[in-house]
Amino acid sequence: MNQEIADIRINYSKKSLSETDVAADPISQFNSWWQEAIKSQLSEVNAMTLATADANGIPDARIVLLKGISDKGFVFFTNYQSRKGKELEENPNACLVFFWKELERQVRVTGTVSKVSKEESDRYFYSRPAGSQIGAVASPQSAVIPNREFLDQQTRDLTDGIASGRKILRPDHWGGYLVTPTAIEFWQGRPSRLHDRLRYTAQEDGRWKMERLAP
Repeated sequence: MNQEIADIRINYSKKSLSETDVAADPISQFNSWWQEAIKSQLSEVNAMTLATADANGIPDARIVLLKGISDKGFVFFTNYQSRKGKELEENPNACLVFFWKELERQVRVTGTVSKVSKEESDRYFYSRPAGSQIGAVASPQSAVIPNREFLDQQTRDLTDGIASGRKILRPDHWGGYLVTPTAIEFWQGRPSRLHDRLRYTAQEDGRWKMERLAP
């Protein structure tokens, strides 16, 4: 093992996480931590790792952006024909991971995934800057393309269309997903790697069971 890598370590010590200080349900607790993260002006505060798996259980992960939080769960948007879209079609289960290193915090969300309504996808798509709308249409996400010029030409054609008065329409293959949580874990870094971990698990009666996990 490379000794320089092995020697990299941070002793977390900013805060603690106690059962007596958290909300009874994890969405409320997430919102509390979310507001602290927003006030801390963290860069890309809504960036999260999305982990999926295909029908054979082969895992895959990438960074996406959170675009909505509600009592129902967590929303992000993407190309339904992308690799992650195809994996979610085969296996509609996923995990989200938020890591806010400046606060020494991590949140893991495990849940089932479903598409949001067309109306919700439309609202978000048309709220995006024109360049982002063009990018969503121009890019056959995750598909093999011949070169960068192919993508640039697609973009130029769509930009010229806008200049001629054509409107960019949300493609049917682009929209939102809702991750409905079945479990949410909150992690707070502590000294000597004895971190605080509280996990909420959804129960059949609609309530949440909270448990402390060993670090």
